[in-house]
Amino acid sequence: EAGQTIGIIGGTGAGKTTLVNLIPRFYDCSEGTVSVDGTDVTKFDAEELRNRIGIVPQKAMLFHGTVRSNLLWGNKNASDEELYEALKTAQAEDFIREKQGLDTKVEQGGKNFSGGQRQRLTIARAMVRKPEILILDDSSSALDYLTDANLRRAIRSAENPPTTFIVSQRTASVRNADKIIVLDDGKAVGMGDHE
Repeated sequence: EAGQTIGIIGGTGAGKTTLVNLIPRFYDCSEGTVSVDGTDVTKFDAEELRNRIGIVPQKAMLFHGTVRSNLLWGNKNASDEELYEALKTAQAEDFIREKQGLDTKVEQGGKNFSGGQRQRLTIARAMVRKPEILILDDSSSALDYLTDANLRRAIRSAENPPTTFIVSQRTASVRNADKIIVLDDGKAVGMGDHE
């Protein structure tokens, strides 16, 4: 349902990333259908569908430039206020303000930031587009538990919270999800809430 958080958990190779990659149609399913707002994703124009989705991949990728130029990849028309709002949601505002703010330099690959900082900046880039659907594909693995919890809380309390898919191997990351899907060898072997 709109605004819900869906946790997807399972071991390595269980199919977690494959499942979430079906939503933006990085490839199509061989059986069944994937629907967004009740419409089969194959009926959408691919660009229109992907514009509704914010994706944060497993590997945090930043580009040479500034924090501002990296965040504008998410929404080229975003104001500085919107960029700071996304940084705040992604738990990145404090360490960016301690540097040179939005003008902070970013080396190729973001190697001048820690792994957790890179992950938070890529989450901010996805959040600045104000997606209807947010896919976090094991994108908080370098965050400590408190920062991860604060991030999930901030996403849920956003003005129009996105429907969020959290792919994780950490039970704590999906514990408070509205629905948890447990995958094993490409099959859903469990579905429900944490209890």
